[in-house]
Amino acid sequence: MTYSSVKCYFVFIDSVVPCIEDINYILYGKSIAEARGLFMHIHKVSTVEKYMARFSLTLSKTVKLHIDFRAIKVKEIEDIPFKDEDGNILYDEDGKRLVHTDGTGFISEDLAMKCPKDFSAAMYMKDNSFEPLLIQCRLFYNGCAAKGTLLVNKKLEQGTIHIRPSMIKVERDCTLAEEDTFNSLEIVDISRKPGRTTLSKYLIALLSYGNVPPDFFLSLLINALEDSRNVYINRKSAMKVATNNNGLEYGFLAQRMISSGIPLNEPYLQHCLWKMEKDEKSKLKAGKLPISETFYLMGTADPTGILNYDEVCVILHHGQVSGKVLVYRNPGLHFGDIHVMKAIYLKELEAIVGNAKYGIFFSTKGKSSAPYEMATGDFDGDMYWVSRNPELLKYYQASDPWRRSNAPQKSNNRKPQEFSAMELECELGRLFLEARKPSFIIATAADSWLSFMDRLLTIQYASEKDRLRRKIIELIDIYYDALDAPKSGKKVDFPDYLKAEQFPHYMQRGAGFTYESFSILGQIYNRMEKSKDEASSTKEIWKLPCFDVQISEEYVNMWRTRYADYRKDMTKALKSGSETKDDAAEEVIRKYKQMLYDAPYFEESEKDMEQIYEEAVAIYHVTYDYAIRSNQVERCGFCWKVAGSALFNFYAGEVSGSKERPIVILPSVLRDILN
Repeated sequence: MTYSSVKCYFVFIDSVVPCIEDINYILYGKSIAEARGLFMHIHKVSTVEKYMARFSLTLSKTVKLHIDFRAIKVKEIEDIPFKDEDGNILYDEDGKRLVHTDGTGFISEDLAMKCPKDFSAAMYMKDNSFEPLLIQCRLFYNGCAAKGTLLVNKKLEQGTIHIRPSMIKVERDCTLAEEDTFNSLEIVDISRKPGRTTLSKYLIALLSYGNVPPDFFLSLLINALEDSRNVYINRKSAMKVATNNNGLEYGFLAQRMISSGIPLNEPYLQHCLWKMEKDEKSKLKAGKLPISETFYLMGTADPTGILNYDEVCVILHHGQVSGKVLVYRNPGLHFGDIHVMKAIYLKELEAIVGNAKYGIFFSTKGKSSAPYEMATGDFDGDMYWVSRNPELLKYYQASDPWRRSNAPQKSNNRKPQEFSAMELECELGRLFLEARKPSFIIATAADSWLSFMDRLLTIQYASEKDRLRRKIIELIDIYYDALDAPKSGKKVDFPDYLKAEQFPHYMQRGAGFTYESFSILGQIYNRMEKSKDEASSTKEIWKLPCFDVQISEEYVNMWRTRYADYRKDMTKALKSGSETKDDAAEEVIRKYKQMLYDAPYFEESEKDMEQIYEEAVAIYHVTYDYAIRSNQVERCGFCWKVAGSALFNFYAGEVSGSKERPIVILPSVLRDILN
């Protein structure tokens, strides 16, 4: 039995058709092992588990950086190790050297500037020459496979990439020819401007343990609830919620409708606002409270070597910031996983990164590092939660950082080289099937942790608190080991005495397994239960008077037929598989946009503008007439999704006349203004 989805890729390596034998295809005629070797010398890894994990790097969702590897210099530089007071290098329980620079290297400025426009667009940047501070990437080079982050370094000569041993996941086999491999630098993500940041149940529990009072969280909840309640009557509140949901279809539509001057009581806009309020309340109920002066930033090591253990350098939109900050990394569960650190200004860093923005730098000195103490964090793309919120800083008291309490079990797995070719394929198949079976250790450990933490935050007896602390610390080691198990191949045991039997009511486990919690998480849940909106979004559906204009009956009849076809097309699309459903639905919308504009978008259309406006208004009336007859306000969405751009322009022009001229504003700028 399996609960995980499987995506299959079919690779053409052979054919029974004689006429295809001369085909010029790079994988044709090769064995599976030879085909894998073109991407990386995967046979060099130490375990079969790593064989699977490392080869899956080829399937990462990436954007290829188009560079000529003949003109590129890829150099391996040393990691910076942990050292004790006597200068001795430190190792973990498995004998692996601990390093401050785990997973991070450098890239020259000219190569960083080649970052594809797709990522610039994702950052809402108009400048296509956007220079990222950090690039999370996959590098396939001469049989070697590396992953991690590359920090832009203005001091490197052009066309240079520096990688470290900690980034190299598959070593090159020097006995094989270099020309028989693919070379590619592929971008997974880049350091980006932080969006709205929220807390989580786990963060709230850890912050509460650190003496942050319940009133602080309740104040955040009340403010967020006030914003969500005001969306129906206050344009600023409505626009604020809409911009925070810009990534969702109804959030973007609501944003454009409000910007065009459409009144808040318009039926479909009310429906969009209701959906956003419902989503917002669901998030608040789960502890996702919006918090100011808090960001998620990609992390890396200090290239100057100046920062001390308790210091960081944080670069935001206006440059480096100074002062005390809280730093945390998901999925940390230890009492000391939230560190109190000092953000300092590093003038020397400017000569290396220039004006690049959005990241956090950690020290490379001493016998430990803050990221490693946060659930063995590293710099291969990990995002760090950074807070400058003054109230949090005033209240929070840090605990001692995480140290492993129990040594993990050793792995006795065979190396890939110890298998014959057929045995290896069988073992890989076995591991694939095993991976499809659900493992509940991670989820059970996290749920048990939350249950024990909930009790720890509310009970008064010292002896019971000590017992719970010991259980929680044991659970944390199991949880961290389970997260790493797919790569390490280590067996993780979960003793029954560490499994919670009763859970706080906000975890919704049913009457027989639930107790009433009086912790802050229980209070948040109860507040949200009381504020449930029982009213549905279905109200009287009416039309905007602005669209009550003379239109051709020909266009009305044409779009009435097309709208009937659309409903059939969309029904079929939504019956697609779960992974393709959204793409199929989007394709249907694109089809009808093309019919209206004779182009993919309104802005690209060369069609007569008056005809577009007349057809758009016809679509509006056809859609709303159907919605009124069926009393289904969600049916109004067709006209806004397909003809929205034309309708927004038409409406704005009608209500403003010559008195106002529209302005262009980026969603990110609007979000900054409102938040």
